[in-house]
Amino acid sequence: MASFSYSPILVALSVFALALALRPASVDANFYESIYFNWGGQQSAISGNGEDLNLVLDKTSGSGIQSYQAFLFGSIEMLVKLVPGNSAGTVTAYYLSSTGDRHDEIDFEFLGNVSGQPYIIHTNVFVQGNGSREQWYVDSVPIRVYRNYESQGVPFPNKQGMTVYSSLWNADNWATRGGLEKIDWNSAPFVARYRNFRARACRWTGPSSINQCAVNSPANWWTSPEYKQLSYAKQGQMKWVRDNYMMYDYCRDYKRFNGNMPPECFKPQF
Repeated sequence: MASFSYSPILVALSVFALALALRPASVDANFYESIYFNWGGQQSAISGNGEDLNLVLDKTSGSGIQSYQAFLFGSIEMLVKLVPGNSAGTVTAYYLSSTGDRHDEIDFEFLGNVSGQPYIIHTNVFVQGNGSREQWYVDSVPIRVYRNYESQGVPFPNKQGMTVYSSLWNADNWATRGGLEKIDWNSAPFVARYRNFRARACRWTGPSSINQCAVNSPANWWTSPEYKQLSYAKQGQMKWVRDNYMMYDYCRDYKRFNGNMPPECFKPQF
């Protein structure tokens, strides 16, 4: 369930799940210097000397942002205040993606709600163009892990730099109760608010970054042993989330895959 206060959202880039929020925070980035509006910018705004950002959705258009820089390993963090009140039919997306038909993508979407109802978080990871894989933190709690089994033939998103994106858009044909709840345009404009963008990650400068970002060194903090597996405490948090809130697990959807389940589903998940 997502609250309407600013909540920290952390996306781990090709790192085993751990509580990255426990690490010392980096200096907050300035939105003016870090991102640009890639659509709908005429109705959205950066304010507060570059510390605050609003995305707006109304009848004319939604809006979206994109980072100037692409990244490979590390974490991308943001404080986000989702659309309050009756946000049914709206989707606030926050994701990282490379380009091309065989792109990698780490993605989650906050599906709007009827007033008083919780948001649903839809997560996905694409590896070489194929989706349905997850790895996430919300409010410093791990909710999904996608472990690296590349040595056993399971693709892993560690060879393509990904740019940061976020957008607010109309998805009332599917988002809330399968499209049964439509957007109430009388409540428009809808606004998602952002603050404190932090990219504690290895910058992508081309194929040479694949090795440079993977070198074991103090500067590459994500290579530390503590990030290779969830602690017992984090495993307990994750079990609690799965037991109480998880609505769908692709590794249990035998009908979807006609019994031919993805190979990682038969391996330890976290």
